[in-house]
Amino acid sequence: MIALDTNVVLRLLIEDDSDQFNCVKRLMLKLDEDFEDAVITDNTLSEVVWVLDTTYKASKDEIIIALQALEGVLGFTIASPTRFHNALNAYITGKGDFADYLLREQAIEVGCRAVATFDKALLKEEGFFKP
Repeated sequence: MIALDTNVVLRLLIEDDSDQFNCVKRLMLKLDEDFEDAVITDNTLSEVVWVLDTTYKASKDEIIIALQALEGVLGFTIASPTRFHNALNAYITGKGDFADYLLREQAIEVGCRAVATFDKALLKEEGFFKP
């Protein structure tokens, strides 16, 4: 099993560099041949969303589609599928950033009752409070 860096995931999603995209495709084939998985961590997911938003100016809908597409990539495994789905569903309907919801899900998993934040949009949602 290997972990994927943000730039590898982005090359697959965006295909903006043909050499790097082809490298990722070869990696995917090799992983498939070797029955090996590539893990996409929470950090990588958060960075992918941030880069899509800030660098590529992707809309929220485009980001959601990209995140959903990652689940269908043969050989790619989301490190925590339940946390990912909960964060993605909250991102789809909420006002916060994907990373905020992923943080909340991580906090809940380790036993936290809530996340302290000054983000006004998040203060209206369950699991966040103003310190």
